[in-house]
Amino acid sequence: MNQQPLLKVIAGTPEQPLRIGNLELQCYVLEDETRVLNRTSVLRAIGRTSKAKGGRKYDQEFKLPVFLTARNLEPFIPNDLGENSSPILFEYKGKQMIGYRADFLPQICEIFLDAHAAGVLHDNQIHIATACRILHRGFARIGIIGLIDEATGYQDQRAKTALATILEKFIAKELQPWTKTFPYEFYQEIFRLKGWPGPDGVKRPIIIAQYTNDFVYNRLAPGVFEELKRLNPRSPTGKRRAKFHQWFTPDLGHPKLKEHLAAVIALMKASANWGSFERNINRALPAYKDQIPLPLEEE
Repeated sequence: MNQQPLLKVIAGTPEQPLRIGNLELQCYVLEDETRVLNRTSVLRAIGRTSKAKGGRKYDQEFKLPVFLTARNLEPFIPNDLGENSSPILFEYKGKQMIGYRADFLPQICEIFLDAHAAGVLHDNQIHIATACRILHRGFARIGIIGLIDEATGYQDQRAKTALATILEKFIAKELQPWTKTFPYEFYQEIFRLKGWPGPDGVKRPIIIAQYTNDFVYNRLAPGVFEELKRLNPRSPTGKRRAKFHQWFTPDLGHPKLKEHLAAVIALMKASANWGSFERNINRALPAYKDQIPLPLEEE
């Protein structure tokens, strides 16, 4: 029987533990984004010996870790504890480690705190409840997952992963055939709001390209405009080899672009002039990384 390869750590180190009060927990994020706590750290945090009785074999053979098998705790153990209580083997820099799912520790805390509130803990369990109270207060701030992501630095990595997923869905790997994407109304409304004659029979001002980048591509989804500029750079003459909309995926990117365009045009039609439109679009469809301005009086 072939053993499945262990999941590797993608964020977290022993030197960057999760600190809650005076307690330290080694925490990691695995390849499948499972957040785990080092088992020894968990045991120490709740005031148990740093070695689990029976070692790894014990935890694999029995449903619950030994510190939860006391009879006085049975009424407080939820039915869904099983999966979280199973130890997880993972790899850190070529070394095999043992951990628990991050959600398991808050559950341990709730079990001991509920048992303590019910007055059923033995004297040798009171110190565990005390440690659990400290941990539980720490989790109450933003939750165990958020705390681990902050401690391991995975919050930044997670944002990059999310951005890569967005770009993969929106931006095609190859240039797509040209199709008419921007409706006539888009340009008609720009001319009206700016008070320009046209657009029929009039050459479109170059600044319309800047308006298009700002109101459309820069507000469609995070990172999309920057990726379009990277894929479709200007030549030495200042021109691009294709239209930005030719880089959108046909199944998601292009439909989302047309949907966004329809929203922009609706805001244009609802605006009396250019200043009014700018305020409306900044409020309804803010550019990514921009701050939403405070409401202003309509001109």
